Amino acid sequence: MEPSSLSLATLFLLTAVSLFSPSHSATCTSQTFTNNKLYAFCNDLPFLNSYLHWSYDPAQSTLSIAFISPPARPHGWVSWAINPTSTGMVGSQALVAFRDAKGEMTVKTYNVSVYGPLTESKVWYEVKESSAEFSGGLIRLFATLVLPEKEKTTVNHVWQVGPSVTDGVPDKHEFQPANLNSKGSLDLLRGQSDGASGGDSRTQKRNIHGILNVVSWGIMFPIGIIIARYLRTFPSADPAWFYLHISCQVSAYAIGVAGWATGLKLGSESKGVTYYNHRNIGIALFALATVQIFALLLRPNKDHKYRFYWNIYHHGFGYAILTLGIINVFKGLNILQPEQKWRDAYIIVIAVVGGIAALLEAITWTIVLRRKRKTKNDKSTKA
Repeated sequence: MEPSSLSLATLFLLTAVSLFSPSHSATCTSQTFTNNKLYAFCNDLPFLNSYLHWSYDPAQSTLSIAFISPPARPHGWVSWAINPTSTGMVGSQALVAFRDAKGEMTVKTYNVSVYGPLTESKVWYEVKESSAEFSGGLIRLFATLVLPEKEKTTVNHVWQVGPSVTDGVPDKHEFQPANLNSKGSLDLLRGQSDGASGGDSRTQKRNIHGILNVVSWGIMFPIGIIIARYLRTFPSADPAWFYLHISCQVSAYAIGVAGWATGLKLGSESKGVTYYNHRNIGIALFALATVQIFALLLRPNKDHKYRFYWNIYHHGFGYAILTLGIINVFKGLNILQPEQKWRDAYIIVIAVVGGIAALLEAITWTIVLRRKRKTKNDKSTKA
């Protein structure tokens, strides 16, 4: 193994270990719910000590949310709203949670057309279900909405808290800077809310996790396999192909360890949110690749009686990693929901790598068949 490969592997392994060092995680990532609901994303909203969890189904245009915030006073109210026409409170289509006259939590909808007394009304979106609960000084507002514009995946959202409710009508909130600035833009697919540092930090970790795994399992491992399978056919490439193969695979493994570590950290910060297939394939990849790396230590000489069995194990594990790696990259892309250009870019890269492999496969078989014919003719001539 070349020194440069060891240095690169060490660097990535140290990076992976550092990901487990204690750090302050976003508060929303440690929150759980008594109804055991799961959400794909969460953001620590920058004002009013509020938090938003959500999942979005673009096919059905369905948005499930959990909004958590302390009311301005114990008998106050909290609200989360979408504004389809502007960025502030006026024009917002609001869900408001508070205690009704019986002391039970209720959720009502309001079209906030003007600053003034609110009147319960229908809103821009359909509310399939809604509920609220109060405990520990926090109101938790749950709702499932159907957005009327399927292509609209970035929305203006507004959140607010108020001090009291009179005759079943929420009273005016304060007009402090925190109240006036409690608004932003929410990307439903990518898990981003401008100004929400906690959620954006998690989104950044998700992106890093995706990039590391695409580079390692999705690109470098296939290239390393191509190097081993095809370059060794040419006598002039020996032993260079071997060192290139080892360098590529060890580097890919090191990057993969870092990607696997970010996945574990994301999982630990996302209580109750588990992508089972993606996770299980990732665990299988890590286990297979770890065993594969040990092949370097177990590799017998070419004339050893166990070399045949070692080849079966090494090649079998290699092709399993190749297949599972590419499958898991696409599963990860389905989870991350990046812009279409990134998915297209990976498809192009893997198609080019596959095309090169097909071309080299044809060249390799041509060379092998020529050698066999030459060997056969040489034997016939000697006979």
